[in-house]
Amino acid sequence: MSQPRPDLAFTTEALATIVPALRAALHAGGDVAFTVPDPDAGLGLYAGEVTAHGRHRSWAVWTEVADLLGAHLLTPERVEPGRVRVRLRAWAPAPDPDAAGYGAGGEWARVDKLEDPTFLLTFVEALRRVNPPPGGRVLALGVNRGRELDALPLALPDRVFDVHGVDVDASALDAARARHPAATLHALDVTTLPRAELGTFDLIVALSLLQSPGIRQDVLLAALRRYHLTPGGGLILGYPNARYRDGTLSPGARLRNFARPDASLLMADVTEARRGLHKAGFKVFVTGQHEMLVTAIPAGVTTPRMLDL
Repeated sequence: MSQPRPDLAFTTEALATIVPALRAALHAGGDVAFTVPDPDAGLGLYAGEVTAHGRHRSWAVWTEVADLLGAHLLTPERVEPGRVRVRLRAWAPAPDPDAAGYGAGGEWARVDKLEDPTFLLTFVEALRRVNPPPGGRVLALGVNRGRELDALPLALPDRVFDVHGVDVDASALDAARARHPAATLHALDVTTLPRAELGTFDLIVALSLLQSPGIRQDVLLAALRRYHLTPGGGLILGYPNARYRDGTLSPGARLRNFARPDASLLMADVTEARRGLHKAGFKVFVTGQHEMLVTAIPAGVTTPRMLDL
């Protein structure tokens, strides 16, 4: 029987020394345990500042280290005064949740963006910024299972809306109908939206959609502004800036064959959308973290005061 590996111990080492050691241990065995100064004992200190127990690093630092090394940060434990035992376990080799499509039976159906705290609060803020009127018409493009529609009553609890959703996946639309029976859902391709059938809306939402294959952002946004947006209506556009790995949301937009996130395409798409909307007479706001939100409201509309959830 193999003996358990002894814990690594770090006290005054620089992060540049610690990260390669942890990476090597993860590659060798898939998990690693190590002891470090207790982050709670150094609250208010900057990362790397020296305490009586060694160099301080917050839990946020260790969470980021785990993500960069492709590992879960497991529950730590205190082992002696001023020190804690931390464990990392490598992510399981699983494909992206959208690799098998966006149907109700796939992995993507398990993802709930409203469980991402930053997305939840940022999306609620964006909905309040557009501020559709009571009884207003709302259109969600690429609605999938309709989970993000749950944010409407959170953002504007005193209002009822005429909600419409569009998607090409029949099983996802069935799940959305079960979740939002009052909504009107359409099996349509967003690149060929019928003008008369849909009409105009006070709010149009398109999350994680505009970078999809076959969609030209400039063409779709121009059509939405011209044919489907009321004169006082606004848009919320979402651009993914993260990926899921073994159930974990890992920050940063990835390009194929890049080891680290590269935001060049994300920034280009966001900049193009912002510039086009601004030229069309909108005030534009760019917010978010794991999903960048571009929120556009008519230039003459007063921005509502933002309140916490």
